[in-house]
Amino acid sequence: MPHEQVYGAGIWHFATYVDRYATDGYGEPRSILDAIDLAGKVRDLSVVDLNYPFFGGDISNAQVDEALERNKLKVIGITPEIYTRQFMKGSFTNPDPGVREVAHDLITDAVGVVRHFGADYVKLWPGQDGWDYPFQVDHGTLWKASLDGVGRLASENPDVKFVIEYKPREPRVHMSFDSMPRTLLGIEKIGLPNVGILLDFGHALFGGESPADSAQLAIDYNRLFGMDVNDNFRQWDDDLVAGTVHPIELFEFFYTLEKNNWHGVWQLDQFPFREDSVDAADMAIDFLKAVQRGLGKLDVQALQEAQANHDAMGALRLAQQALFTSY
Repeated sequence: MPHEQVYGAGIWHFATYVDRYATDGYGEPRSILDAIDLAGKVRDLSVVDLNYPFFGGDISNAQVDEALERNKLKVIGITPEIYTRQFMKGSFTNPDPGVREVAHDLITDAVGVVRHFGADYVKLWPGQDGWDYPFQVDHGTLWKASLDGVGRLASENPDVKFVIEYKPREPRVHMSFDSMPRTLLGIEKIGLPNVGILLDFGHALFGGESPADSAQLAIDYNRLFGMDVNDNFRQWDDDLVAGTVHPIELFEFFYTLEKNNWHGVWQLDQFPFREDSVDAADMAIDFLKAVQRGLGKLDVQALQEAQANHDAMGALRLAQQALFTSY
């Protein structure tokens, strides 16, 4: 049987959402302390990834410590908000060097928060870094700024891991770190051991990738530092409940992790706009437990033989039988 698994979630899973239509939000406003208390109601949830600065008011590390302790939760990562309005033209790639320095300082503050909570990493999601129109930017300058910004932080803080979460688009039409190969190429160019990738299953789907293939590529270069799971219909980053749309591809993704002895946290990155957030997390974790049971039942030798012959039907029969009898 596979090892005992740890489950986590981005704290935004328990926040209040807005979009460009329901600008008044899909619920009453919540602070990060409220969100932590909701996360504490989820069965089998052990760790959370926290936005920084903490949302919902002037909230201290000590207050967050108290909320985490009463809910028996720990922190896996800190996500600095380098994608808000002040960074509308980019964080690492902003044309204004002063704004680039603001981003650097914010992330440096987040490094201190990582150390305070004993977290695993700073997660970098530079959603505003990129371009929207042809001829808008000089691509060489933009890419160099992305790598220089990450590399500077990593070199200044060699004791802290930095993970880059790539995504094809949104909010920028083209994001600088838009795919597994491009992000991996950039990290190898930076050349520092504390820079890696956080692979979001839904972002890989959205980008037309096979998440299992993307995971293998990152593992081959020893750069898979973290992962998130959710689901979508491949046309947008819907952040649906994990396993609701692509269960077989999710099973292959986790098979790839298990095959390579990658034993990190299985973390949720979901946005339950209209659903109860605790119920959505429970449902996802219940499915992930079925995935784990399925991995234990999978006839790996027979699967490897089918794969050696590129026998799609044979391999899928084995995968379906193991997964769909495990829920």
